[in-house]
Amino acid sequence: MMRTIANEYTPDTVSPPRETILELLEERNISQVELAKRMGKTPKAVGEILSDTEDISITPATALQLEQALGLSARFWMNRESSYRESLARLKERKEHEKLIDWLDCLPMADLRKLGYVKSRRKGPEAVREALSFFRVATVDSWKLFWSKTEVSYRMSSAFDSEIGHLAAWLRHGEILAETIACSEYNPKAFGSALEKILPLTTRPIDEICSGLVEHCRHAGVAVVFVPEFPKTHVCGAARWIANGRLPVIYLSLRYKTDDHLWFTFFHEAGHILKHGKKPIYVDDKNPHGARIEEEANRFARNYLIPSREYEEFIRAHDHFDGNTIRAFADKIGISPGIVVGRLQHDGLLNQKFHNGFKRRFTFDGLKVVEIEKATLESIM
Repeated sequence: MMRTIANEYTPDTVSPPRETILELLEERNISQVELAKRMGKTPKAVGEILSDTEDISITPATALQLEQALGLSARFWMNRESSYRESLARLKERKEHEKLIDWLDCLPMADLRKLGYVKSRRKGPEAVREALSFFRVATVDSWKLFWSKTEVSYRMSSAFDSEIGHLAAWLRHGEILAETIACSEYNPKAFGSALEKILPLTTRPIDEICSGLVEHCRHAGVAVVFVPEFPKTHVCGAARWIANGRLPVIYLSLRYKTDDHLWFTFFHEAGHILKHGKKPIYVDDKNPHGARIEEEANRFARNYLIPSREYEEFIRAHDHFDGNTIRAFADKIGISPGIVVGRLQHDGLLNQKFHNGFKRRFTFDGLKVVEIEKATLESIM
């Protein structure tokens, strides 16, 4: 039985408006011919409105006529029509999403659920819709178009290939985190000054490192986000411009968990922002342009962390590098000794197994970065 008619009548939003009209006519014992007379329409025109043809919609003029004839506001009828059209569109969308369920296989769905971006527990059309909403795109085709052409520079592991779905999700997650940081307008001079203040942070506790990186950079117009990597990203960090090219973002994943990698990655990505600006950056070892700009960013990071002149004098003065020598040099130039160890190992001047105790190790506890104490580290190795 139909509920009592009121001015704020709430219909079943899945059904078409004609069903509400037919219910009202039956309840009030009004024929379609009489309704046509009350509306000033022909019986044929009213018959079309009450037919099950989806092409016939309630226009504003018809809504005003129904208001006069049946007593419910024109706004009610327009909302009823709008809700019906939306329902039809959602049904059509759902059918399209049912064909795209396999697309979910290329995404880190378990991680997206853990982070709260996807609520659906099963692989279905609703999960497709939630994943598309997470990426802020309407279709999988637009996802492919946008996320396969995102202008970004990555510092990646050479041992693995990243999967585009996991990489895109990682970038989007970092973008969401970056949007929560209140940044000033980007100023390259201010960013250069910020890097000078950041360098002494290499010896500080991890809480000061994280807060200092974010604070110094945001005042210069750069967002720094710590983003745990998804299973198949294999990325140490990234530099990217978002907000229509107004906000540069540095992503840090802590892939190798040591301070030498963290700091090299940060200054590498900072180098991209300072030296390469907003121009498209596509990193590909087979692309000479990509290889060149990567080497420029590498050189920037190397020389910023350990000035080339001081480094050359240091390695010329020693034929081997013991712990005391490494610490003394690190103290002299004001950086963490783990960074010196990492540089010597990279340059083949120190065995990869030597002096790794100088390296501080970090990991994620949720989205918070924490330091792994040596005792804890030894217990898990």
